Amino acid sequence: MKRGKKYLESLKKYDPAAVYELQPALDMLKTLAFAKFDEAVDVSVKLNLKKSQSVRDTVVLPNQFRSEKRVLVFCKAEKEKEAQEAGAAYIGGQDLIDKIKGGWLDFDVAVATPDMMKDVGKLGMILGRRGLMPNPKTGTVTFDIKSALSELKKGRVEFRADKTGVIHLTVGKLSMDTGKVAENIRTIVAEVKRKRPADAKGEFINTISVSSTMGPACGLH
Repeated sequence: MKRGKKYLESLKKYDPAAVYELQPALDMLKTLAFAKFDEAVDVSVKLNLKKSQSVRDTVVLPNQFRSEKRVLVFCKAEKEKEAQEAGAAYIGGQDLIDKIKGGWLDFDVAVATPDMMKDVGKLGMILGRRGLMPNPKTGTVTFDIKSALSELKKGRVEFRADKTGVIHLTVGKLSMDTGKVAENIRTIVAEVKRKRPADAKGEFINTISVSSTMGPACGLH
């Protein structure tokens, strides 16, 4: 992969093969940054998984860094008041389904009550490709709309190992206090460890690294 001049210059400022403690690594990211915008801080966790194993869940990060999510709620009339009071940006049933079929996707996350999933499931090809499909495993298919929206607004994020066994997740911004970013990372790593498959053998976490949107990665101890 061809790299830009600024990226190659940043590589000269540290040893890419070295591994760092978490706090020094986050400080290093700020030193290596060269973009003109406030870059995101990402963590990558490489797991030792068999093809039959998967790791997927949600976690509420202790330190929020994104603007408030626009939550869409698919529900029937009797749940609309609860959704409204919980702060949903969009509430509806078939009307929203038809709108999405027409190409509208002006929201960040979707929640659905179980009795709506038969109809919402028809949006699988549209919502699934964008990671917006409500799913019981991530707490976005539920009758408890109030609790679901409360967690989403607090900063609940989904993590999932890809086909190569790597979890990629954004955990903060370079402008944030590094202590807060570190706390988010520790929270995620602890939750990933908790989701270790029962039949996993040997070392579960292979490597952990942090990087900014444009910059190189730092490996962690």
